[in-house]
Amino acid sequence: MYRKYVIKRLINAVVMYAIILIAISAIFNNTAERVVRQDIDDLLKAESQRVIKSGKFNVEQLEEWKAKRKTELIHRYYLDRPFLLRVFYNAYKAFTFKYGNSMIMRSSKGDREVWKILIEALPKTAILFTTDFVIVTFFGILIGLKMARKPGGALDRTVSFIALASNGLPLWWLGMVFLFFFAYTIKLFPSGGLHSVPTPTGFMNFLDLLYHMFLPLLTLFIAGIWGSAYFIRQLVLGTMNEDFIMSARARGLSESKILYKHTLRSAAPPIVTNVILGLFGSLGGAIIFEGIFSWPGMGNLYWIALQQNDLAVVMGNTSLSVFLFMMGLVLLDFIYGFLDPRIKVGGKA
Repeated sequence: MYRKYVIKRLINAVVMYAIILIAISAIFNNTAERVVRQDIDDLLKAESQRVIKSGKFNVEQLEEWKAKRKTELIHRYYLDRPFLLRVFYNAYKAFTFKYGNSMIMRSSKGDREVWKILIEALPKTAILFTTDFVIVTFFGILIGLKMARKPGGALDRTVSFIALASNGLPLWWLGMVFLFFFAYTIKLFPSGGLHSVPTPTGFMNFLDLLYHMFLPLLTLFIAGIWGSAYFIRQLVLGTMNEDFIMSARARGLSESKILYKHTLRSAAPPIVTNVILGLFGSLGGAIIFEGIFSWPGMGNLYWIALQQNDLAVVMGNTSLSVFLFMMGLVLLDFIYGFLDPRIKVGGKA
């Protein structure tokens, strides 16, 4: 039964992802084709230089060969096909992670392949936001449980007030405040970047990374911890009114055992949902936030690509971000299906 559920969810995810890619391909079709035509022209220039040096053709024969070769390349890349066929072809390339070449941007090694540019930025976004989610989730659960044990207490009132007050606070604004104070006023941390220049090696490289990551990580933590703790508190308080909790109290179990063993376990599915969707969703990066701290991740890459009008990178970035988020949804479905038998049979049991 679980195998059928998994297969069904995978098929649904693949179909949904394909539909999204077709839509993205239709939107960016003209730009993608402009990049391909530019690549064809560059390839023709390089091949023409080799042909001229060989001395095989005269001027007329060279022009005839160039026209024939250009026609072949245009046909190979589907540029002479109907619009819908071109859209599906570009969607297929994105589906197989063949994003083509960028128009302007390059990787650190000078490559124009969009995939290589993206694969450089993704780990940098992942290390920042994954670390933040682990820390915020851990402390959010601890603080939220303490709030739920004494609702209306000093800790509960304080954290609830800060959570509600900071709910609409822009992350980028908080980042600018922290940057101004810690980097430019007391000059305790660097103003941005991933490493110092020159970049240290060995274990010092790791320490230098932590040093540069501390300020953006602190900003993310301060912005997220209050809402996370309040979210856990609400879940736990709602669960503590259930009949099985009353039954556990009637059996004489301690409040700590009830809270950590029974209540937290029952409240786990919404917590898992929040963590997984937040984690996979954040792998696309935060455009303004990463730009403020000059963090070379997916969000900053997206912003630079927009500034330079390099829509090939924009399309690849968007496609990869959607893929990662879809992976999060599929993983969440698998976990829910494993934990709750009712989901596997469509809620009929």
